[in-house]
Amino acid sequence: MKQSEWDRRIRRAEELSSTYPFATEGLRFYTRIAAFQRAFFNDLQSLPASSVKPPSSASLRDDLDLFVLLPQFAGYLALVQQIAPAPLASAAGSLAQKGSTAWQRAIEDFWHGGELSEHSAEDSEAGPEAASLAGEARYERFLAWIFLQPYAEFLAARRPPLHVDGAPRSCPVCGGPPLVGVLRREGDGARKSLICMLCAHEWNFRRIYCPSCGEEREPQMGFYSAPEIAHVRVDVCDSCHTYLKTVDLTKLGLAVPVVDELATIPLDLWARDHGYEKLQLNLLGT
Repeated sequence: MKQSEWDRRIRRAEELSSTYPFATEGLRFYTRIAAFQRAFFNDLQSLPASSVKPPSSASLRDDLDLFVLLPQFAGYLALVQQIAPAPLASAAGSLAQKGSTAWQRAIEDFWHGGELSEHSAEDSEAGPEAASLAGEARYERFLAWIFLQPYAEFLAARRPPLHVDGAPRSCPVCGGPPLVGVLRREGDGARKSLICMLCAHEWNFRRIYCPSCGEEREPQMGFYSAPEIAHVRVDVCDSCHTYLKTVDLTKLGLAVPVVDELATIPLDLWARDHGYEKLQLNLLGT
């Protein structure tokens, strides 16, 4: 991925801050985080080839280099404490005090399969102490996810192009769930794809197919859009009651899917009010 992609994300967030006042605070946080991620990505690109592990032939998740990552983590946590909303800033402060062993554990926990759905199995554990520990663990995975995004994108960019058959529901590069759908013009219609929540890889997907449960019966699939945000819609599945937003670039070619997904908060409110659960939380936790 070229450096200009990070600039494009940041510029789009700045534009949407004035377009959607209700999202201004979250988008300001995002621009600061994206600036850190851009710098981290550039630092990774500038490393000597001898200091970076070559890509493995297996999943991207097999390539975790803690010697590269851990020196960056303390500065990242300090930044989050300064700019994040109070709960996340507090979690970053708590994790910072635990030291490098806890940092490594948080990074490995997320990288090797930590969930970031609205409700995880941990939420069902009884008792306030268990709930507190579960909440702490989720915040730590969330912090690790934000930190690891540029690293995953760096690794994905070093791999040869993939030719994938079918429509996998998870990312064919790293196995992560999709963060947002995209519609791009193709012929007289539009082609759908999904963007990974971790490595930002984009892969082709079927128009009528649930990325959560695999439902493909058209009556069970639907979408909602609002006139004020016509280029973004909510794709819902009435079989598993999950939803994922899709950015329609045939309606607004200047949109940046991962950023426009963040900004369109009213669509998330609509979906949750109607009983749908988000397949994958975004960087703002919505």
